[in-house]
Amino acid sequence: MNDDINDPQDTGSPAAEAGPLDPPDAGTPAEAIKRDRDDLYDRLLRKTAEFDNFRKRVDRDRKDMLEWAAAEVLNDVLAIADDFDRALAADAPPEAQQFKAGLELIQRQLADMLKKRGVITVEALGADFDPHFHQAVAHEEVAGARDGEVVAVLAKGYKLGERLLRPAIVKVAKAS
Repeated sequence: MNDDINDPQDTGSPAAEAGPLDPPDAGTPAEAIKRDRDDLYDRLLRKTAEFDNFRKRVDRDRKDMLEWAAAEVLNDVLAIADDFDRALAADAPPEAQQFKAGLELIQRQLADMLKKRGVITVEALGADFDPHFHQAVAHEEVAGARDGEVVAVLAKGYKLGERLLRPAIVKVAKAS
């Protein structure tokens, strides 16, 4: 029997070929290659998952930044929409009806543009007061209204997707 096969000093043994980081009983070179392959495959999967998460995070951040920038501009446009609402709510003499019709046309175009950009109106009148979507500026007793019901809308509220651009400014009924 040859005693030098199990000699750890022998450079031809699998244990000597394994290297300082591998366990002493590394096995055959084929097993070491399989372990290396499995390790590299595991690292590849992890890096792929990390990159996928990074890409999703960058996409989400980009979307949030664009939505934030759009919200800034849309808030300025909403002030103009409010002015159109107030102008059209005012009584106009018969000779100004042509002018009023023109304002109504511009208001519809503005509303269509806002809708196309994903801006929706917060429903308020008749709804229960919700501090997440409504800003109460007055409480008053109203016959036939339940406590906490929105009874008047002073300015419309708007959302862009799930993001609140501006709360509806409302009057709320209180218990008598």
